[in-house]
Amino acid sequence: MEHKTKILDEAALSRSMARITHEILERNRGVEGICLLGVKRRGVPLAQRLAENIRRIEGVSVPVGTIDITLYRDDKSITDGLPAAEACDIPCDVREHTVIIVDDLIYTGRTARAAMEAVFTFGRPRSLQLAVVVDRGHRELPIRPDFVCKNIPTAKSERVSVLVNELDGEDGVYLE
Repeated sequence: MEHKTKILDEAALSRSMARITHEILERNRGVEGICLLGVKRRGVPLAQRLAENIRRIEGVSVPVGTIDITLYRDDKSITDGLPAAEACDIPCDVREHTVIIVDDLIYTGRTARAAMEAVFTFGRPRSLQLAVVVDRGHRELPIRPDFVCKNIPTAKSERVSVLVNELDGEDGVYLE
């Protein structure tokens, strides 16, 4: 894959994640009752990084889980058949927590909507928040992230890639 422009390198991504960790702590007045749920794939290591930042800052471990949105997507028809969904791993009772959905980017809002729907199948959280590395605009649904590392206005023809070392062998954000 040829990358056009590097928007965030490893150091900039790390600083941005540290900043939104502090924003999460400030908005929620600490960590009590917080649960981080990463959207599979890249949201999972990002949620784990936020949890590690919280542990370093507050000295407290928060529950971290995963959400598989496969069965909640609205771009699959019944005739496509149901894809095999990996199990969601929700480490706490969402009804007693502020759930923060973590994903690599937000574009149309459809993935975020599917993630919210997946969370609600486990109960109604005390509060639901959304943290993303990149907001590239072009929303089709009225969904706005609470925590954003970087806003990148894009053309619809452009592509934004968020790479994480755990899956891609490097950290960075690219505009292609």
